[in-house]
Amino acid sequence: MYESRSAIYKMLKDQAHKDRQINVFPAPYRSDATPYKQQDFSKVVKEACTTSRPVMAGLKISKAVFLGDVGVGKTSLINRFCHQIFDCNYKATIGVDFEVERFDVLQVPYNLQM
Repeated sequence: MYESRSAIYKMLKDQAHKDRQINVFPAPYRSDATPYKQQDFSKVVKEACTTSRPVMAGLKISKAVFLGDVGVGKTSLINRFCHQIFDCNYKATIGVDFEVERFDVLQVPYNLQM
């Protein structure tokens, strides 16, 4: 398996890829279509992320499960998000497959397992 596709490799890297580093609150696609009016991370969140604590040392992992009928594009969606690729040749996923994407949110490592 290529190093760049290895889940463990992504989780243990020093930093996330440049486009996966979140240091400012992302703007909504349309301001009138979101219920959230917050423009930036709160001071409490920023202070908690900059303070080095032993609790913060552990790996932060969240998991998302994609369910759906056969052939609707679950694997294609995940491959597009993780590897910026789209394979138009349909091959059914047999069993269970997962990917991990590493983010740095205010310099705190965070892993999303899909």
